[in-house]
Amino acid sequence: MRNQKVTFIVQAAVIAALYVVLTFLANALGLASHTIQVRFSEALCILPVFTAAAIPGLWIGCLIANLLTGAIIYDVIFGSLATGVAAFATYKLRKHKVACTFPPVIVNMIVVPFVLVYAYGIPPVCYKGVNLTIPFNALTVGIGEVISVCILGGILLRVLGRYRDILNL
Repeated sequence: MRNQKVTFIVQAAVIAALYVVLTFLANALGLASHTIQVRFSEALCILPVFTAAAIPGLWIGCLIANLLTGAIIYDVIFGSLATGVAAFATYKLRKHKVACTFPPVIVNMIVVPFVLVYAYGIPPVCYKGVNLTIPFNALTVGIGEVISVCILGGILLRVLGRYRDILNL
């Protein structure tokens, strides 16, 4: 019983650390702050398929990464909560190999545009007098999440699935 608790804590800590490092890498390469954001760390959002420890690991990793990369408090709070909710939903969908990649995409498409508009005050996107800022940002966030989670995370899902027994996942 005690070994399971230690394993859970260690897995969560390693996942959190990986999330932070991969976020810093994406920031250093300029991929995490443009219209379409590609965070390599978001590929880790498929890890709840393998272990429940990924839920707190991803949440804490996102929280630390946002704090250390200079995000404002609303982004730290709501971005981290979005990651935690998405990780939990991914865990619940872990039996569905394709659908398990959708929660991070959907949750971030809902939460992040509001953070960008109301916390960061990004300029409005209007077309023929209609304010399309939230839908436009939902689209761009969604594209980045599809690249990060569905494509990169999907590759990670397949690779880890092959070595599940060796890695004790």
